Amino acid sequence: MDQTENLNQSKKILNAAFKCISSKGYANVSLRNIADEAGVVLSQLNYYYKNKEGLFVEVVKTLAQKYINEIEDTLAKGKSEKERIMSLIGYFQKTMRKDSGLFRILFDLTSMSLWSAPLKELLNNLVNNITALIEKYIFIGFEQKDKDKSYSTETLSRIVFGALFGTSAQVMLANGDNDIIDSLSAIEVFFN
Repeated sequence: MDQTENLNQSKKILNAAFKCISSKGYANVSLRNIADEAGVVLSQLNYYYKNKEGLFVEVVKTLAQKYINEIEDTLAKGKSEKERIMSLIGYFQKTMRKDSGLFRILFDLTSMSLWSAPLKELLNNLVNNITALIEKYIFIGFEQKDKDKSYSTETLSRIVFGALFGTSAQVMLANGDNDIIDSLSAIEVFFN
């Protein structure tokens, strides 16, 4: 097998794992399910990823990088802090409506990370990276305007992310209720 074919097989397995995990949840998916979805033999999963946790870690790494890149691209398009927060809210709303599997995996990861050190580190890095992007693009210059405020821009960024993440969890629990998705727009109130 040449390097390109190895890369294609690995990507095919990752895509199948994402599809299976986002539709059934990590605990309900076997390596056999993923191998069947990818159209490969079970031994190839072990060859590329060693075990289920190793495969899930790779799925999460790939997903986290995609998520971070999309959020940064979204934030970079806005010309003002208000435009950037509205773009970020719009990104969350669109993702919940069109690609809720991303959130399912993120919530599955959150609960699993309480028991798995590698997953805990991945989730912590993801949250820190997203918080840093919010701080960089939305709270840019905030301290210069409001030096007397007692909260750091990092703290405020974590609150914004927490509101987005928490509301997204509510949407998933309510089976994608559009009223709850639309309620994300209320975060804008903090920027008026």
